Amino acid sequence: MTIRAIIFDLGGVLLRTADFTPRERLASRLGMSRHELEGFIFGGESGDRAQKGEISVQQHWETLRQQINYSPEEFTHLVDEFFANDELDLSLLDYVRKLHRTYKTGLISNAFDDLRQVICERWHFEDAFDDMLISAEVGWAKPDRRIFRLAVKRLGVEAGQTVFVDDMLRNVEGAKLVGLQAIQFQNPSQMRLDLEQLLNGHED
Repeated sequence: MTIRAIIFDLGGVLLRTADFTPRERLASRLGMSRHELEGFIFGGESGDRAQKGEISVQQHWETLRQQINYSPEEFTHLVDEFFANDELDLSLLDYVRKLHRTYKTGLISNAFDDLRQVICERWHFEDAFDDMLISAEVGWAKPDRRIFRLAVKRLGVEAGQTVFVDDMLRNVEGAKLVGLQAIQFQNPSQMRLDLEQLLNGHED
């Protein structure tokens, strides 16, 4: 079946942490490992609810702030420090824009309800995609099969005509269960090679 659409994850693929040192330092101050800190920021009941749009990102941050008994100013600095070294891969975004000339392109991100505003007002890459699907806006998060079905429906393609790229294996496997072809992102070169092999193998 000819590939007509390519869907990308954001965090860990297009947006990656260039240097984990600030997170390591922050985690040490809080008496956590870096992985525990990342779970604190994104996970737990509050994080899960925020990523499904059941609570706002502001409510999520307030829950976390109270858990560690920080002042509002201290917690703002904590969040800024946590995300300080996250960088958009501009070269990879340019590659997505080139793909966009030939294929439908989409984004699926497990994210809080402020992501679309951040994309449109700070990062300005919404032009690279036909559709951006954000978990907090639709109430489902990867690897829930419903979010993949919704993504292909909104792009107007069939699951088998779609390639999904994500760094997390559970999300790759979730996409495959719905019938999408999927690539686990390890680095940009590997991802581009794997994707080109799929695209070249499905040309008419």
